Amino acid sequence: MLHRTKATAAFLAASSILFLAQITTAQQTATLPLIPQPKEVRLASEIPLSARIAIEVPGNNAEDNFAAQDLQETLGSWGVKKSEAKNTVHVILLRRDSAQARDLLSASHTAFDSQMHDEGYVLIPKNDTLYVIAETSAGVFYGAQTVKQLITRQSGAWTLHTALIRDWPALAHRAADDDLSRSGMPTLDYQQKQIRTFAAYKLNAYSPYFEFTLRYSGNPVPAPGPGAMSRQDVAELVRYARQYHITIIPEQEAFGHLYRVLAYDKYLDLGETPHGDVLAPGEPGSLQLIKSWFTEIAQIFPGPYIHIGADETFGLGRGKTHDEVQKRGLGAVYIDFLLAIANQLAPLHKKILFWGDVAMNDPEQVKRLPKDLIAVPWWYDPEPSFDKYIKPFTDAGLETWVAPGVDSWLKVYPNNDVALRNIQGFLRDGQRMGAKGAITTMWNDQGETLFDQVWYGMLFGAAASWQQGESSIPQYQQSFAQVFHHDWSGKINQAHLEMIAAHQSLSKVHIDDASNNIFWLDPWSKDGEAIAEKIRPASRDLRLHAEQAITLIEQAKDEDPDLSERNALDAMELGARRMDFIGMKFEFADEMAQFYNKVYAEQTDASKNDEVDALFSLITDMNDGRCDQLRDGYSFTRELYEDAWKKENRPYWLGNVQVRYEAAQLLWYNRCTQLRHLFDDHDNNKTPLPPASSLGIPTLPSP
Repeated sequence: MLHRTKATAAFLAASSILFLAQITTAQQTATLPLIPQPKEVRLASEIPLSARIAIEVPGNNAEDNFAAQDLQETLGSWGVKKSEAKNTVHVILLRRDSAQARDLLSASHTAFDSQMHDEGYVLIPKNDTLYVIAETSAGVFYGAQTVKQLITRQSGAWTLHTALIRDWPALAHRAADDDLSRSGMPTLDYQQKQIRTFAAYKLNAYSPYFEFTLRYSGNPVPAPGPGAMSRQDVAELVRYARQYHITIIPEQEAFGHLYRVLAYDKYLDLGETPHGDVLAPGEPGSLQLIKSWFTEIAQIFPGPYIHIGADETFGLGRGKTHDEVQKRGLGAVYIDFLLAIANQLAPLHKKILFWGDVAMNDPEQVKRLPKDLIAVPWWYDPEPSFDKYIKPFTDAGLETWVAPGVDSWLKVYPNNDVALRNIQGFLRDGQRMGAKGAITTMWNDQGETLFDQVWYGMLFGAAASWQQGESSIPQYQQSFAQVFHHDWSGKINQAHLEMIAAHQSLSKVHIDDASNNIFWLDPWSKDGEAIAEKIRPASRDLRLHAEQAITLIEQAKDEDPDLSERNALDAMELGARRMDFIGMKFEFADEMAQFYNKVYAEQTDASKNDEVDALFSLITDMNDGRCDQLRDGYSFTRELYEDAWKKENRPYWLGNVQVRYEAAQLLWYNRCTQLRHLFDDHDNNKTPLPPASSLGIPTLPSP
């Protein structure tokens, strides 16, 4: 359905010009993929660019000039060059109050409603020119971003699809969250790339998450030198983001998740428990520390918002506040501290965001909070309804932003089926219940997540927070690769579906995801044998989907060397190879156990010598045996992982992941070596082989 407000419908009816009602969304999608989908579209014509285009700003506004420069630089990176020739294609950026814009709007019978004022825009085609019209610099910028997506390449030739478009966002605040505390710290170059990409898909806020990785002059001890953002980093990022209409909303945890701070004895007295993760509300020093942090934050982040976190305060009531929580209830003690923090930070004149997961459990206490706080309820699973997460705050009269997630944490690759359905439902219900914003989150639990693996979910969050109502998942999945990678072959879109199917193959046997834990798990350990029992029926299906994703990615790259966002494709292939290795590991571990048990049973039968030798080789034979291939699998994925990591992050933290690969490589190297020595000793000296159990090998029936 074409989204249209009552005001717009009334205007069109009154004017009897049903100009935008002549095309269905299905026709739009089949013809032209756009992310986000504009509110109203009518395709006009296709103009071959012949690799030339002229972008003009008659008003010579500095911010509009930047939008034109950004558009020109993007097109230039694709090979579409700037032209001064008179017969070239033109894109002209106009403000609505200019005479030329008024004439164009009138001639095309196109309304520019009040709801479009802040960030809305209109595109109007006329002859060989596409006009971008908006009231603000943000609107002009977002119109220019849509122009980028109207330019496609088929058979090596670039074409501009001109269209009459009216568009504006469903939500005023559309943010991307990035966890900068439980994994690597991105380079400034990568953060600038994030800013450019967020803006290209019409996000207008970026929320970096800090527990201990923002360097404070007043409290520098917890910050890891090379892994912390400095004032200089922040100043440059803020400057860079401003020109892309991105507001930075810094989040510093101010209640829980502070184990890296409270690990230092300087702060020992401030914890609910010694060296715990929760600040003790009754300690005066707790508020002093929070005030110190946010006073510095207010100095270096000039935006109107700060985020105090305050989620998952599991330790509250387990130490210094135990008696008070028992007497008054957890909700009362929690809300008291939020009130104290809000009062302490009031002189900074910032609007304060906080996570809603704890407060929502005591709706009566929530009503005590100041009405100028902003609640951010979050939940990361798909649900039929998300009302219960939102209602405690809307009932209390608090402004509410919703926070879905990209489901990337703890996994070798995001489960995008879960992510897209979670984002779709939460944004749908948030809009219906009056939410003013959305923060699409990614977290780095276990420290292995790569941001280049989460663009698929993050950009659906951008689309769903701009589009009205429930966003279509199939429409997005059909559009993503064309828009993000310039892949019109369909292969990358299909590869994403294969990755989703790989996750689903595990869910069918009641394994939640292709997790990091399973990737690192020794299949011959007690826990490994339990997982092996469950994964056996699914391993082949898992591997076939992952291997098909690898095939499609490689074919797409071979067929078109000019695909965009190659690093994200490499990171996706890394995820597919790690998923494939999970299946390989359990398959090969089973086969090795079966082979060894057969060898053990036949070792004294002279007629079986040839078969025994063949089985020896299948288990471990320098570089070709199953054991050696498992060692090599960790080595190969380690190389791919380190390469992907270095494209995003500073060196800090990488060692924490490398050591996991080293441990896994060493485990299988030692097993290979031990088994070869046993086999050599048996061949040369007729030394009996020990039973499988003495080597940690499970006893399995022969295949």
